[in-house]
Amino acid sequence: MSGARTIGLLAGARPNYMKVFPLLRALERAPERWRPVLIHTGQHYDAAMSDVFFEDFGVRPPDHFLGVGSGPHGAQTGRVMIALEPVLERERPDWLVVVGDVNSTVAGALTAVKMGIRVAHLEAGLRSGDRSMPEEINRCATDAIADLLLTPSEDADAHLRREGVPPERIARVGNIMIDSLVFLLPRAKASPVLDRLDLAEGDYVLATLHRPSNVDDPARLGRLLDQLAEAAGARPVVLPMHPRTRRLVDDAPALRRRARRLCCVEPLGYVDFLRLQLGAAAVVTDSGGIQEETSFLGIPCLTARPNTERPITIEQGTNRLVDPDGERLAPAIEAAIAQYHGQPAPAIPLWDGQTAPRVVAALERATEAS
Repeated sequence: MSGARTIGLLAGARPNYMKVFPLLRALERAPERWRPVLIHTGQHYDAAMSDVFFEDFGVRPPDHFLGVGSGPHGAQTGRVMIALEPVLERERPDWLVVVGDVNSTVAGALTAVKMGIRVAHLEAGLRSGDRSMPEEINRCATDAIADLLLTPSEDADAHLRREGVPPERIARVGNIMIDSLVFLLPRAKASPVLDRLDLAEGDYVLATLHRPSNVDDPARLGRLLDQLAEAAGARPVVLPMHPRTRRLVDDAPALRRRARRLCCVEPLGYVDFLRLQLGAAAVVTDSGGIQEETSFLGIPCLTARPNTERPITIEQGTNRLVDPDGERLAPAIEAAIAQYHGQPAPAIPLWDGQTAPRVVAALERATEAS
């Protein structure tokens, strides 16, 4: 491969940054071969949810900020495509790497493919089987048109093979989220956030809620807050409030009263949030990435969803699904703590902090083969 290849890295939401940053660092270590261009769509832009990630990871500002903002799925996807096309026309990257499953992911893939730019999908092949989740549609659509599918695990490979994807388009590289976790783990261990929140190591539950299926319906969100408040009778429950959840709670007096029974805090940077995970007795979440992080750390995790696109966290990790409509969270939390307390963290193949170099190697192979 002669000359530096331009690689576009597209990120739109908080979890995307954690997948892009390790790859950005790996590409920048070989400037004679790669010219990475970081594109931030601004799909989810909030200083507390976005800028702090760039600070935590010590990453330079993006080369392009599209500023598309929030909105309905169709409008947001369209705005990303409209704003991205002139950027790609100007940069003409050899590859556009899209990550995860947000609207920016599928919008970026569609735009690039139509312009004749090769697309690599990092975290490809994940499936929940639930087409009511917008993320599932984004995953399937992106994988259908991407040229290179970079998967985190064998089950993802199997999903793609069943969908008829040729083996030469699939490269199993591992879980790049773990690269970010490993990179920041020393700083997280030194974080003073437990003292700041007056929490005792191993004696609190950490919770996150943000998925529309859980927070958009006030009745369902109220039930979840009631369940967490019941669990708070045994130990404190810390709930960093996603802006989406905060808006809904602030607009409903009944939800505000329920939330007062919890330790509600503003969104945290990744270093502080990772420290909270490390010190938690258990985690309750509806986030895909947190299922992975808790499994790597050996922390009991209860996922408040009927399904998961990351079954490896259940089969080999510390995660289990729980339906708050049909199962009380409080005893489920205590049972999970009893099951995993004192157990070593499971070792999941290719969750080793070295995924980014494998991605670079896969890009190099695919470039040379074309």
